[in-house]
Amino acid sequence: MGAGQRLVFTGHIAGFGTRSGVRFVVGSWLESPFGRFADVMVETPDGERTLLAPSAEVAEFVSSTYSFDRTDLGVVTVDHAADGFTVSAPGLEVSASLGGPAPFDWLLRLVPAPLSRAPWWLRAINSVASRLVSGVQTAGSAGNGRREYYGVRRTRRITTVEGRFRGVELGGVDALDPPVRFGFSSAPPTPQMVSVTTTIDMP
Repeated sequence: MGAGQRLVFTGHIAGFGTRSGVRFVVGSWLESPFGRFADVMVETPDGERTLLAPSAEVAEFVSSTYSFDRTDLGVVTVDHAADGFTVSAPGLEVSASLGGPAPFDWLLRLVPAPLSRAPWWLRAINSVASRLVSGVQTAGSAGNGRREYYGVRRTRRITTVEGRFRGVELGGVDALDPPVRFGFSSAPPTPQMVSVTTTIDMP
């Protein structure tokens, strides 16, 4: 991960809250500089931010890009199905169902795929995106001088969530509110899974 490199991660991000007050951002990366992997960012009601990462290498990179209070290493898997997904990670087991398109999916469909992930485009539309979806930005400053861009192509609502985190029942799906505080952008308040290309420019 040398100076001046442009790193591209392609896959899915699921963002959702739960009635227990625990909020999640789940990354399931099909292609990345680290190969195929998954990670989970968790914020508890008292504000503690935890990274659940599959390796020390991934943990070092992610924690240098985002902010956490603790990191737990272990096997992290996200299994996808047509109607939902499951997550298994240190201290976490989640099963979720997917519904129809989330808000503004129709708008995303209008943007050609190559344009949807272009950093110059994501910089240009950032102010519009932040007004349309509370807490969300498409371009911004990440940790250690890195620049980051989120190019979302499609969305689906998360309709149900069951599971436990550190032995506590999550109590079902809820809005991701308040926004999570890992980086310059939160996930949307409406629980959803998005197909996304994340680009990170190293300083």
